[in-house]
Amino acid sequence: MFTLGRQETLTLQKEMLAKHSQIVVKNEKKKRDWGIRFFLIACAIVSVLTTVGIVMVLLFETIGFFQEVSLFSFLTDTKWTPLFIPQHFGILSLLSGSVLITLGASLVALPFGLMTAIYLSEYAHEKVRRTIKPILEVLAGVPTIVYGYFALTFVTPLIRTIFPDTGVFNALSASIVVGIMILPMVASLSEDAMVAVPRSLRDAAYALGATKLEVATKVVVPAGLSGIISSFVLACSRAIGETMIVTIAAGATPKLTLNPLESIQTMTAFIVQVSGGDIEHGSIEYKTIFAVGMTLFLLTLAINVIAQWITRRFKEEY
Repeated sequence: MFTLGRQETLTLQKEMLAKHSQIVVKNEKKKRDWGIRFFLIACAIVSVLTTVGIVMVLLFETIGFFQEVSLFSFLTDTKWTPLFIPQHFGILSLLSGSVLITLGASLVALPFGLMTAIYLSEYAHEKVRRTIKPILEVLAGVPTIVYGYFALTFVTPLIRTIFPDTGVFNALSASIVVGIMILPMVASLSEDAMVAVPRSLRDAAYALGATKLEVATKVVVPAGLSGIISSFVLACSRAIGETMIVTIAAGATPKLTLNPLESIQTMTAFIVQVSGGDIEHGSIEYKTIFAVGMTLFLLTLAINVIAQWITRRFKEEY
Protein backbone atom coordinates (compact mmCIF):
# COMPACT_ATOMS: atom_id res chain seq x y z
CA MET A 1 0.00 0.00 0.00
CA PHE A 2 1.30 3.41 -1.06
CA THR A 3 1.51 6.02 1.73
CA LEU A 4 2.59 9.67 1.55
CA GLY A 5 5.43 10.94 3.61
CA ARG A 6 5.15 13.98 5.88
CA GLN A 7 6.73 16.34 3.34
CA GLU A 8 4.44 15.16 0.51
CA THR A 9 1.41 15.57 2.76
CA LEU A 10 2.35 19.15 3.61
CA THR A 11 2.94 19.99 -0.06
CA LEU A 12 -0.41 18.51 -1.01
CA GLN A 13 -2.16 20.51 1.73
CA LYS A 14 -0.47 23.72 0.54
CA GLU A 15 -1.58 23.11 -3.03
CA MET A 16 -5.16 22.44 -1.89
CA LEU A 17 -5.15 25.60 0.20
CA ALA A 18 -3.78 27.63 -2.74
CA LYS A 19 -6.48 26.25 -5.05
CA HIS A 20 -9.13 26.98 -2.43
CA SER A 21 -7.84 30.56 -2.07
CA GLN A 22 -7.90 31.01 -5.84
CA ILE A 23 -11.49 29.77 -5.99
CA VAL A 24 -12.49 32.14 -3.16
CA VAL A 25 -10.79 35.13 -4.86
CA LYS A 26 -12.36 34.20 -8.20
CA ASN A 27 -15.83 34.01 -6.62
CA GLU A 28 -15.30 37.39 -4.92
CA LYS A 29 -14.28 38.92 -8.26
CA LYS A 30 -17.36 37.45 -9.91
CA LYS A 31 -19.58 38.89 -7.16
CA ARG A 32 -17.90 42.29 -7.49
CA ASP A 33 -18.25 42.23 -11.29
CA TRP A 34 -21.92 41.31 -10.98
CA GLY A 35 -22.42 44.13 -8.46
CA ILE A 36 -20.78 46.69 -10.75
CA ARG A 37 -22.73 45.35 -13.73
CA PHE A 38 -26.01 45.53 -11.81
CA PHE A 39 -25.22 49.11 -10.71
CA LEU A 40 -24.40 50.21 -14.27
CA ILE A 41 -27.56 48.55 -15.64
CA ALA A 42 -29.59 50.30 -12.93
CA CYS A 43 -28.05 53.67 -13.88
CA ALA A 44 -28.84 53.04 -17.55
CA ILE A 45 -32.44 52.06 -16.72
CA VAL A 46 -32.90 55.18 -14.58
CA SER A 47 -31.55 57.35 -17.42
CA VAL A 48 -33.85 55.74 -19.97
CA LEU A 49 -36.90 55.91 -17.69
CA THR A 50 -36.17 59.57 -16.89
CA THR A 51 -36.00 60.39 -20.61
CA VAL A 52 -39.18 58.42 -21.31
CA GLY A 53 -40.92 60.17 -18.41
CA ILE A 54 -39.95 63.64 -19.67
CA VAL A 55 -41.10 62.81 -23.20
CA MET A 56 -44.38 61.34 -21.92
CA VAL A 57 -45.14 64.44 -19.83
CA LEU A 58 -44.32 66.68 -22.79
CA LEU A 59 -46.45 64.55 -25.10
CA PHE A 60 -49.43 64.33 -22.74
CA GLU A 61 -49.58 68.08 -22.09
CA THR A 62 -48.93 68.89 -25.76
CA ILE A 63 -51.86 66.71 -26.82
CA GLY A 64 -54.01 68.64 -24.35
CA PHE A 65 -52.83 71.90 -25.93
CA PHE A 66 -53.68 70.78 -29.46
CA GLN A 67 -57.15 69.71 -28.36
CA GLU A 68 -57.85 73.43 -27.89
CA VAL A 69 -55.59 74.96 -30.57
CA SER A 70 -55.41 73.69 -34.14
CA LEU A 71 -52.05 72.48 -35.44
CA PHE A 72 -52.56 74.56 -38.59
CA SER A 73 -52.95 77.75 -36.55
CA PHE A 74 -49.94 76.82 -34.42
CA LEU A 75 -47.71 76.39 -37.49
CA THR A 76 -48.97 79.24 -39.68
CA ASP A 77 -50.15 82.10 -37.42
CA THR A 78 -47.55 84.89 -37.36
CA LYS A 79 -48.55 86.20 -33.90
CA TRP A 80 -47.82 84.72 -30.49
CA THR A 81 -49.95 86.35 -27.76
CA PRO A 82 -51.25 83.58 -25.48
CA LEU A 83 -51.20 85.90 -22.43
CA PHE A 84 -53.28 88.67 -24.03
CA ILE A 85 -56.68 89.12 -25.66
CA PRO A 86 -57.16 88.25 -28.50
CA GLN A 87 -55.00 85.18 -28.10
CA HIS A 88 -52.77 83.99 -30.94
CA PHE A 89 -50.71 80.80 -30.90
CA GLY A 90 -48.35 81.10 -33.86
CA ILE A 91 -45.03 79.44 -33.00
CA LEU A 92 -43.32 81.12 -35.98
CA SER A 93 -42.66 84.26 -33.92
CA LEU A 94 -40.75 82.34 -31.24
CA LEU A 95 -39.13 80.02 -33.77
CA SER A 96 -37.73 82.92 -35.79
CA GLY A 97 -36.29 84.43 -32.60
CA SER A 98 -34.54 81.16 -31.67
CA VAL A 99 -33.21 80.69 -35.22
CA LEU A 100 -31.99 84.30 -35.32
CA ILE A 101 -30.04 83.89 -32.07
CA THR A 102 -28.61 80.52 -33.14
CA LEU A 103 -27.48 81.76 -36.55
CA GLY A 104 -25.91 84.90 -35.08
CA ALA A 105 -24.13 82.91 -32.38
CA SER A 106 -22.90 80.39 -34.97
CA LEU A 107 -21.43 83.17 -37.11
CA VAL A 108 -19.40 84.26 -34.08
CA ALA A 109 -18.46 80.92 -32.55
CA LEU A 110 -17.86 78.55 -35.45
CA PRO A 111 -15.19 80.45 -37.44
CA PHE A 112 -13.40 81.88 -34.40
CA GLY A 113 -13.63 78.57 -32.55
CA LEU A 114 -12.24 76.66 -35.53
CA MET A 115 -9.37 79.11 -36.01
CA THR A 116 -8.57 78.91 -32.30
CA ALA A 117 -8.54 75.11 -32.53
CA ILE A 118 -6.21 75.21 -35.56
CA TYR A 119 -3.83 77.53 -33.70
CA LEU A 120 -3.80 75.37 -30.56
CA SER A 121 -3.41 72.14 -32.50
CA GLU A 122 -0.90 73.11 -35.19
CA TYR A 123 0.86 76.34 -34.26
CA ALA A 124 0.91 76.81 -30.49
CA HIS A 125 3.81 75.63 -28.37
CA GLU A 126 2.90 72.87 -25.95
CA LYS A 127 3.24 75.22 -22.95
CA VAL A 128 1.02 77.81 -24.62
CA ARG A 129 -1.56 75.16 -25.49
CA ARG A 130 -1.61 73.82 -21.94
CA THR A 131 -2.13 77.39 -20.67
CA ILE A 132 -4.78 78.64 -23.10
CA LYS A 133 -6.98 75.56 -23.23
CA PRO A 134 -7.83 75.47 -19.50
CA ILE A 135 -8.57 79.21 -19.66
CA LEU A 136 -11.02 78.58 -22.51
CA GLU A 137 -12.68 75.80 -20.56
CA VAL A 138 -13.04 78.06 -17.52
CA LEU A 139 -14.70 80.65 -19.78
CA ALA A 140 -17.29 78.01 -20.67
CA GLY A 141 -18.15 77.68 -16.99
CA VAL A 142 -19.13 81.32 -16.43
CA PRO A 143 -22.81 81.52 -15.36
CA THR A 144 -25.03 82.54 -18.25
CA ILE A 145 -26.72 85.25 -16.22
CA VAL A 146 -23.34 87.02 -16.05
CA TYR A 147 -23.12 86.80 -19.84
CA GLY A 148 -26.64 88.24 -20.03
CA TYR A 149 -25.78 91.35 -18.08
CA PHE A 150 -22.51 91.66 -20.02
CA ALA A 151 -24.59 91.73 -23.21
CA LEU A 152 -27.05 94.28 -21.81
CA THR A 153 -24.59 96.68 -20.18
CA PHE A 154 -21.52 96.41 -22.41
CA VAL A 155 -22.29 94.96 -25.85
CA THR A 156 -25.59 96.75 -26.43
CA PRO A 157 -24.14 100.27 -25.79
CA LEU A 158 -21.32 99.46 -28.25
CA ILE A 159 -23.84 98.39 -30.88
CA ARG A 160 -25.92 101.54 -30.29
CA THR A 161 -22.89 103.73 -30.97
CA ILE A 162 -22.71 102.15 -34.44
CA PHE A 163 -26.47 101.74 -35.02
CA PRO A 164 -28.25 104.45 -32.95
CA ASP A 165 -31.72 103.10 -33.76
CA THR A 166 -30.97 99.79 -32.03
CA GLY A 167 -33.31 98.99 -29.16
CA VAL A 168 -32.11 98.48 -25.60
CA PHE A 169 -33.16 94.88 -25.99
CA ASN A 170 -32.05 93.42 -29.29
CA ALA A 171 -31.16 90.11 -30.85
CA LEU A 172 -27.71 91.18 -32.04
CA SER A 173 -26.12 91.66 -28.62
CA ALA A 174 -27.66 88.42 -27.39
CA SER A 175 -26.35 86.57 -30.49
CA ILE A 176 -22.81 87.92 -30.05
CA VAL A 177 -22.65 86.97 -26.39
CA VAL A 178 -24.19 83.54 -26.92
CA GLY A 179 -21.51 83.07 -29.60
CA ILE A 180 -18.83 84.03 -27.07
CA MET A 181 -20.33 81.59 -24.60
CA ILE A 182 -20.23 78.60 -26.98
CA LEU A 183 -16.88 79.52 -28.58
CA PRO A 184 -14.80 77.59 -25.97
CA MET A 185 -16.89 74.49 -26.63
CA VAL A 186 -16.18 74.67 -30.37
CA ALA A 187 -12.48 75.42 -29.87
CA SER A 188 -11.85 72.74 -27.24
CA LEU A 189 -13.73 69.89 -28.95
CA SER A 190 -12.38 70.76 -32.41
CA GLU A 191 -8.84 70.90 -31.03
CA ASP A 192 -9.33 67.43 -29.50
CA ALA A 193 -10.47 66.12 -32.89
CA MET A 194 -7.41 67.62 -34.62
CA VAL A 195 -4.95 66.35 -32.03
CA ALA A 196 -6.36 62.84 -32.58
CA VAL A 197 -5.32 62.95 -36.26
CA PRO A 198 -2.28 60.63 -36.64
CA ARG A 199 1.10 62.34 -36.80
CA SER A 200 2.01 60.22 -39.84
CA LEU A 201 -0.50 62.16 -42.00
CA ARG A 202 1.21 65.43 -41.13
CA ASP A 203 4.68 63.97 -41.75
CA ALA A 204 3.56 62.63 -45.13
CA ALA A 205 2.23 66.05 -46.14
CA TYR A 206 5.43 67.77 -45.01
CA ALA A 207 7.43 65.20 -46.96
CA LEU A 208 5.53 66.23 -50.09
CA GLY A 209 6.51 69.86 -49.52
CA ALA A 210 3.31 71.19 -47.96
CA THR A 211 3.46 74.28 -45.75
CA LYS A 212 2.15 74.33 -42.18
CA LEU A 213 -0.99 76.18 -43.30
CA GLU A 214 -1.62 73.63 -46.06
CA VAL A 215 -1.13 70.76 -43.63
CA ALA A 216 -3.58 72.35 -41.19
CA THR A 217 -6.30 73.24 -43.72
CA LYS A 218 -5.95 70.44 -46.28
CA VAL A 219 -4.93 67.49 -44.12
CA VAL A 220 -5.72 67.96 -40.43
CA VAL A 221 -9.11 69.71 -40.72
CA PRO A 222 -10.52 67.25 -43.33
CA ALA A 223 -9.18 64.30 -41.32
CA GLY A 224 -10.84 65.53 -38.14
CA LEU A 225 -13.98 66.76 -39.85
CA SER A 226 -16.39 64.38 -38.12
CA GLY A 227 -15.25 65.56 -34.68
CA ILE A 228 -15.32 69.20 -35.78
CA ILE A 229 -18.88 68.86 -37.10
CA SER A 230 -19.90 67.22 -33.84
CA SER A 231 -18.54 70.21 -31.92
CA PHE A 232 -20.45 72.58 -34.23
CA VAL A 233 -23.72 70.72 -33.69
CA LEU A 234 -23.24 70.49 -29.95
CA ALA A 235 -22.56 74.23 -29.82
CA CYS A 236 -25.60 75.05 -31.97
CA SER A 237 -27.80 72.86 -29.76
CA ARG A 238 -26.43 74.74 -26.75
CA ALA A 239 -27.17 78.07 -28.44
CA ILE A 240 -30.74 77.21 -29.40
CA GLY A 241 -31.45 76.12 -25.84
CA GLU A 242 -29.83 79.12 -24.17
CA THR A 243 -32.19 80.91 -21.81
CA MET A 244 -30.75 83.52 -19.45
CA ILE A 245 -28.74 85.55 -21.98
CA VAL A 246 -31.64 85.94 -24.41
CA THR A 247 -34.09 86.59 -21.58
CA ILE A 248 -31.98 89.49 -20.29
CA ALA A 249 -30.53 90.92 -23.52
CA ALA A 250 -33.01 90.13 -26.30
CA GLY A 251 -36.20 91.19 -24.55
CA ALA A 252 -39.62 89.55 -24.49
CA THR A 253 -41.23 90.62 -27.75
CA PRO A 254 -42.33 87.65 -29.85
CA LYS A 255 -41.95 89.00 -33.36
CA LEU A 256 -41.59 87.40 -36.78
CA THR A 257 -38.54 89.32 -37.97
CA LEU A 258 -35.03 88.76 -39.25
CA ASN A 259 -33.81 92.21 -38.13
CA PRO A 260 -31.20 91.55 -35.39
CA LEU A 261 -31.48 95.13 -34.09
CA GLU A 262 -35.03 94.57 -32.83
CA SER A 263 -36.25 92.98 -29.64
CA ILE A 264 -37.35 89.37 -30.05
CA GLN A 265 -38.29 86.43 -27.87
CA THR A 266 -37.02 82.86 -28.11
CA MET A 267 -38.81 79.67 -27.15
CA THR A 268 -36.78 79.20 -23.99
CA ALA A 269 -37.30 82.82 -22.93
CA PHE A 270 -41.08 82.41 -23.31
CA ILE A 271 -41.01 79.27 -21.15
CA VAL A 272 -39.18 81.23 -18.45
CA GLN A 273 -41.70 84.08 -18.72
CA VAL A 274 -44.73 81.81 -18.33
CA SER A 275 -43.14 79.65 -15.63
CA GLY A 276 -43.12 82.55 -13.18
CA GLY A 277 -46.07 81.09 -11.23
CA ASP A 278 -48.83 83.53 -12.24
CA ILE A 279 -50.48 81.14 -14.70
CA GLU A 280 -53.29 78.83 -13.58
CA HIS A 281 -52.36 75.15 -13.71
CA GLY A 282 -54.15 73.30 -16.51
CA SER A 283 -55.12 76.45 -18.43
CA ILE A 284 -54.33 76.91 -22.11
CA GLU A 285 -51.63 79.41 -21.16
CA TYR A 286 -50.05 76.76 -18.93
CA LYS A 287 -50.15 74.17 -21.73
CA THR A 288 -48.30 76.50 -24.10
CA ILE A 289 -45.13 75.76 -22.08
CA PHE A 290 -45.27 72.12 -23.12
CA ALA A 291 -46.23 72.84 -26.73
CA VAL A 292 -43.23 75.17 -27.05
CA GLY A 293 -41.05 72.68 -25.16
CA MET A 294 -42.07 69.88 -27.52
CA THR A 295 -41.25 72.08 -30.51
CA LEU A 296 -37.81 72.80 -29.04
CA PHE A 297 -37.30 69.11 -28.30
CA LEU A 298 -38.18 68.06 -31.88
CA LEU A 299 -35.99 70.81 -33.33
CA THR A 300 -32.98 69.77 -31.26
CA LEU A 301 -33.62 66.11 -32.03
CA ALA A 302 -33.71 66.85 -35.77
CA ILE A 303 -30.41 68.75 -35.52
CA ASN A 304 -28.77 65.86 -33.66
CA VAL A 305 -30.06 63.25 -36.14
CA ILE A 306 -28.75 65.27 -39.09
CA ALA A 307 -25.44 65.77 -37.29
CA GLN A 308 -25.04 62.05 -36.64
CA TRP A 309 -25.67 61.34 -40.31
CA ILE A 310 -23.09 63.96 -41.34
CA THR A 311 -20.59 62.61 -38.80
CA ARG A 312 -20.95 59.06 -40.10
CA ARG A 313 -20.73 60.34 -43.68
CA PHE A 314 -17.40 62.10 -43.12
CA LYS A 315 -15.93 59.81 -40.47
CA GLU A 316 -12.36 58.71 -41.19
CA GLU A 317 -10.79 55.66 -39.54
CA TYR A 318 -7.04 55.25 -39.26
